Amino acid sequence: QVQLVESGGGLVQPGGSLRLSCAASGSIRNINTMRWYRQAPGKQRELVAGINSGGSTNYADSVKGRFTISRDNAKNTAYLQMNSLKPEDTAVYYCNANVLIYTGGEYRSYWGQGTQVTVSS
Repeated sequence: QVQLVESGGGLVQPGGSLRLSCAASGSIRNINTMRWYRQAPGKQRELVAGINSGGSTNYADSVKGRFTISRDNAKNTAYLQMNSLKPEDTAVYYCNANVLIYTGGEYRSYWGQGTQVTVSS
């Protein structure tokens, strides 16, 4: 019914930048909150940033001032601009969205498959 596809991950040197994209498709009536999570090896998945349909954002303390989340509601797409990357940012990054589908009566949570970000010299 709904698919989330992340892209933009890769290998980058410390201090570098990457831009992740998350495109939602399917029988989408509305998306309220879109979020980025990450999971490093041996660690729990953690919230990185979130944005609601009105554009209000929130960030984990560890990425404030370095990462920026944005979205294009017309394209059902969220972005994560990551600057000044550090080795500790290395993780699989997952997109999450709360979606109302045309045949549904409530919002449901959907996840993408994840994209690997590796920060290393």
